[in-house]
Amino acid sequence: MEYKDYYKVLGLTKEATQDDIKRVYRKLARKYHPDISKEDNAEEQFKEVGEAYEVLKDPEKRAAYDQLGEDLKAPRDFRPPPSGTAGTGQSADFDDFLANLFGQRGRANAGRTQSMQGEDSHFKVSIDLEDAYRGATRSLNLRSSQQERTLNIKIPKGVKQGQHIRLQGQGSPGIGGGSAGDLYLEIAFNPHPLYRAEELDVYLELPIAPWEAALGGSVKVPTPDGAVDMKIPPNSSTGRKLRLKGRGIPAQTPGDFYVTLKVVMPDTLSDKAKALYSELALEQTFNPRAGMGV
Repeated sequence: MEYKDYYKVLGLTKEATQDDIKRVYRKLARKYHPDISKEDNAEEQFKEVGEAYEVLKDPEKRAAYDQLGEDLKAPRDFRPPPSGTAGTGQSADFDDFLANLFGQRGRANAGRTQSMQGEDSHFKVSIDLEDAYRGATRSLNLRSSQQERTLNIKIPKGVKQGQHIRLQGQGSPGIGGGSAGDLYLEIAFNPHPLYRAEELDVYLELPIAPWEAALGGSVKVPTPDGAVDMKIPPNSSTGRKLRLKGRGIPAQTPGDFYVTLKVVMPDTLSDKAKALYSELALEQTFNPRAGMGV
């Protein structure tokens, strides 16, 4: 029997990793699978791909096969490497070599397996930040080469941006009775006009009036889970950060909610307000630019 370059069958080189071999095999096996392929020589190609994969997926078989290739290039008869896989001390052709690798019955069946596990599917699901606080349900339209279906999925509360959720058996269907692949959902947050999230922590920039910054006091703060009361310390200024512990995204260890203060002036001032500011200017000796040398 003529020597077969199994790397060439899979379109790989000898430097290919085991992950490369697995990935390319799954792609080619699906391409040539007799149940779905429209190629004229699909069955023969499928058998060749399966035979190549049976040898190269196993590190021991692959090492013996690589040694066979080196021996066939040498100016002498091939003698299998001294291992339990290929036998010892006897000349052998490629047929004998494959029989030793697969076993007599195993080699006859190499590449003939008609069942294949379905491919894993990956989707990005966009949710509102509020959904991470309360949980949500989303409908996904899933399409494969064989069917289209709608899947209602439950988003648990406590998820964070970039988190992956695995739904076993909800990926692409298998072929020839093979099991379905898995469905992986990547969580993304829709842009929010008020909040931003980092891991389980949530951030808000909160406008406050000049007198609230000066005098302090309790103010209402919006959060994705409803408004809460927060105490502003006296003499606060823009950029001051306050923390509401445990008010971030709920989880086994919930995140925190951070408020950054921003002092905002009114759009207009009444005559009385202007008079009060004038009185304040005369009363105070505070110079906010003192550190600038002016």
